[in-house]
Amino acid sequence: QVQLVESGGGLVQAGGSLRLSCAASGSIFRINAMGWYRQAPGKQRELVAAIISGGNPSFADSVKGRFTISRDNAKNTVYLQMNSLKPEDTAVYYCHANMVVAGSPYAVDYWGKGTLVTVSS
Repeated sequence: QVQLVESGGGLVQAGGSLRLSCAASGSIFRINAMGWYRQAPGKQRELVAAIISGGNPSFADSVKGRFTISRDNAKNTVYLQMNSLKPEDTAVYYCHANMVVAGSPYAVDYWGKGTLVTVSS
């Protein structure tokens, strides 16, 4: 069974930093893309940052210049470094991966359970 496990959320003051990690485990054949989405109370889930295999990372306009995304292919892990955090960054952050599992010809989207990031003013 494939799963994504996030870590690194928490409470931080405005201007501070946090680093989120997400590790994919299970019978993974190939990971096409990994990234992070977030959902604030009363709002829709939105893309924060994503990195496609062999491609450049992409970011939401609201986090450009403050967040970076990186991936360790050997560990099937994606990281989100969040700097200069603002109260409006407060949300549940979800890890996402588009993966092909062993024995399947199809790529499927997988989601982590989410980790809460709270930025106080």
